This record gives sequence, structure tokens and C-alpha cells, in this order.
Amino acid sequence: MIAVIRISGLVGVPSRIRETLNRLGLRRKYSAVLLPPTTEIIKLLKKIRNYVSFGSINKETLIELIKKRGRPLKSGTKIDAEKTASQLDKKNLKDLGLKPFFRLHPPRKRIESKKHFGVGKGVLGDNKEKINDLLRRML
Repeated sequence: MIAVIRISGLVGVPSRIRETLNRLGLRRKYSAVLLPPTTEIIKLLKKIRNYVSFGSINKETLIELIKKRGRPLKSGTKIDAEKTASQLDKKNLKDLGLKPFFRLHPPRKRIESKKHFGVGKGVLGDNKEKINDLLRRML
């Protein structure tokens, strides 16, 4: 699974990028979604790479994310994080009874610089395995 976190805010975002973010479910700053690693999704992520941070999520971080920030569609129901994480390859979050997005806290110990153009080690774009560290700081 690919975890995508919106880092950039709403102001000054071009309409085409805003529409892409809305269709992916990233409507607010510091919200996250889980997406399958298909070629279409990879192309979309390349289009919005200056506004989001993404990378492959490992199993432990996924379970922790569902446990701490997963919200059920129907209030009052319990969430089994390990069972949900194991079934996520076959079904999406909505089918499993969870909201399809996660609201996150701003990262503790600050965001590493938001440089866009490959200068410095910013948090935007493809972070590969570093996305797990960022997600843990945002829980």
C-alpha cells in the first residue's frame, strides 16, 4: 500500500491539482489516504508531488495508523486494526467499515524543509520508506 499525506494547504493551489487532491480524498492539510500501487495512481502522484508526501507503508505503521486514527463509518462500532490491515489488500477501507481518510496531527519536531526543486531533503514528493517515520510523528 502507498500512504499519501497532504502537506501543502489550500491557498494558491491550481484548480487542476485541487481537483486531483479532492478526488483522492485529500481535502484538508495533514490528511492521509491509503492507495494501491497501480500505474494510474503512480502517475497521479507524480502530478501532485509538490503538494503531498507519499511512500510505501509497512505493516506495523499501518496497524498503528488504523488503531490510533481510524474512524468507523458507523459510530459506536469497534475496530480490529490487525484484522483490517490484513484484509486491506482485498478490500478498501470503506468496505471494511472505516472512513477512507485519516486526519493526522501536524508532525512533531517540525517538518523538514519544504523545498520543491530537489534542493535539500524536503518532505514533499516520494519518501519511499521514510514515510513511516513521518506517519509515526503525526499520530
